[in-house]
Amino acid sequence: MRPKRSQRRPIHAEPDERTLAVALGDSITEGSPGYDSRRGGDEMSQFEYWAAQIEPRLAFRNHGIYGQRTDEIMARLEKCAPGAHLLLVQGGINDIAQRQSVQDAADNLRAMVRRGKELGLRVAIVDVLPWNNGWPDAEPQIRELNALIGELAREEAIPLLSFHDTLEDPDRPGRMRAEWTADGDHPSIEGYRKLGEVVARLADYSW
Repeated sequence: MRPKRSQRRPIHAEPDERTLAVALGDSITEGSPGYDSRRGGDEMSQFEYWAAQIEPRLAFRNHGIYGQRTDEIMARLEKCAPGAHLLLVQGGINDIAQRQSVQDAADNLRAMVRRGKELGLRVAIVDVLPWNNGWPDAEPQIRELNALIGELAREEAIPLLSFHDTLEDPDRPGRMRAEWTADGDHPSIEGYRKLGEVVARLADYSW
């Protein structure tokens, strides 16, 4: 998968008292398939767009890059953090897709959380979405990684945003509901809107 430049322009970030969040992750953060950080696209195909619409106290810088594993995401953290108040960490599905260690992915996510704290940022993390096109083979690894993400969120005392349960189809466990995915890999605009509702709750979290 080719790497793509992440979006640098803040979403709804006028100079005011808003909390500026850096969303650091892969194509789910970027907004695939509707939004491409190099060529643009539909702004509504980003959870950051919807979170900022719902919660005016939040603004976002989208630093998602398509296809990246957690080690590649982690390597960009230092350049993405300056000027931000909050770091939102997302990643892991590409580690699973590329048959990398689930434990290594969890360790990388924990390292990002801890580095964000060292930089003086408030930090939150999201778990891994259901993967329709990878079901059922990838389902055990997704469940394992999400359990590890939940564990690290508790141990690091940071908010965990459950993207997985938000979009999972209760009638088809391990998969997103049809109307909430655009291609079986990524959310649809409606799916991103639902994720934005979850992210918007960070405005009321007490660190």
